[in-house]
Amino acid sequence: MSKEDIKKQIRTAFDHRVAVRVYNDQEISHDDMDFILDTAWLSPSSIGLEAWRFVVLDRKQIEKLRDELKAVAWGAQYQLDTASHFVLLIAEKNARYDSESVKNSLIRRGLGEGDALNSRLATYESFQKNDMKMADNPRALFDWTAKQTYIALGNMMTTASMLGIDSCPIEGFNYEKVNSILANAGIINPDNEGIASMVSFGYRLRDPKHPRSRKPREEVITWLD
Repeated sequence: MSKEDIKKQIRTAFDHRVAVRVYNDQEISHDDMDFILDTAWLSPSSIGLEAWRFVVLDRKQIEKLRDELKAVAWGAQYQLDTASHFVLLIAEKNARYDSESVKNSLIRRGLGEGDALNSRLATYESFQKNDMKMADNPRALFDWTAKQTYIALGNMMTTASMLGIDSCPIEGFNYEKVNSILANAGIINPDNEGIASMVSFGYRLRDPKHPRSRKPREEVITWLD
């Protein structure tokens, strides 16, 4: 396949992708869903931390939580009724430079001992304290890990579209109440993690009523001379 063929394939996927809220009854195959999830798993993250989990709900699992979630998730009403799968993007809390999570990320990459470990931890300490000013702010630390999950979110949606599968990213919900529901269901440990966003997957029941619109390209993209 030539570079131009690959570009055309990617552009077709982006042109096809819209936020689909109502899906038909078709199930996404386990193989396809696993492939989509692989692109989340393989996504990059700040300092290679991977401070995330991706919790997958099929229709049977959605049904168990549907009523509770619908009561607090105004942005997921139709998706909860019709989607083939939901993915809950869960972000880690308290990922300080001196946490086990950060240390373990270095061990995974072969930097888990001696001067290499100490040098990298010192860099991360300076980054969190001086650059991001978040080391002693639990909310800022969570926001940092939560926003990284959006890299994985985008990769999942693009991959799905390339497979002819529709999706919709969802932020329209009460975060505190959703975290409580997930904690009560044993899905998350609220002391260590919280929900960052959700995304639904399925096959569209119909094309959207309104055409997709974007700002003019020249207002969004700037090449510096």
